[in-house]
Amino acid sequence: MPTPAYALVATDLDGTLLRRDGTVSPRTRAALALAARAGARHLVVTGRPVPGIRGLLDGLGYRGPAVCGQGTQLYDAGSGRLVRALTLDREAADTALGKIEAQVGPVFAAVDQDGTEGRTLIEPGYAMPHPALPAQRTRHRHELWSTPVVKVLIRHPELTDDALTEAARDAVGDLATVTHSGPGTVELQPYGIDKGTGLALAAEYLGVAADSAIAFGDMPNDLPMFRTAGYGVAMANAHPQLRAAADEVTSSNEGDGVAEVLERVFG
Repeated sequence: MPTPAYALVATDLDGTLLRRDGTVSPRTRAALALAARAGARHLVVTGRPVPGIRGLLDGLGYRGPAVCGQGTQLYDAGSGRLVRALTLDREAADTALGKIEAQVGPVFAAVDQDGTEGRTLIEPGYAMPHPALPAQRTRHRHELWSTPVVKVLIRHPELTDDALTEAARDAVGDLATVTHSGPGTVELQPYGIDKGTGLALAAEYLGVAADSAIAFGDMPNDLPMFRTAGYGVAMANAHPQLRAAADEVTSSNEGDGVAEVLERVFG
């Protein structure tokens, strides 16, 4: 592989930087420090909203910007403020759900609210893919729209994630961007917004070129990030679509795949 001086190390979290227990291995921490000493900035690019990662960032000693909520939020961990946030029009989101259900039958929905203190609300029947992440259950769907939201999460009782993603894209058109970000996690966010636009915004904020990034991911929602970055690395545990699009496939998140590449590139 080419070995340019990457200015950014852009990493997804779940299934990529994090192990199954939600921790970052000592080897990976050391590899990120190695990259930092070489002049590269670590940039977290995650589907999780800000409230779902603040504790993790604190534990990493992370003080820079982070792309959250599938690109809807740019969060400055050092100051604890949102630099930019884009919300999903709630009327359009409700219409999009109706169109999806007209095509595939009833789905279960949840939302991530806007803001650094936003909550994840789940309607009856929705099961959180990550039970450890906090969520508040509502009694009726209309309660999901009580405050501005950055994205909607949907699950289907029978369809696979890939099938639901394809059907949702066909149904919603330009009402929203549809992403598949993890097992049991299909999401709707503002149209045209994704991890690629988030990476580009963060790079501009840092004063570097987006294509100076080496990016790591594991799910189809990382495809736009790979297209924006200069080099894309898929984990061994990654979705087939991402592995096919990657410049390189490394070891799994359990096998320190991120560290394996960073040690070679920056060592």
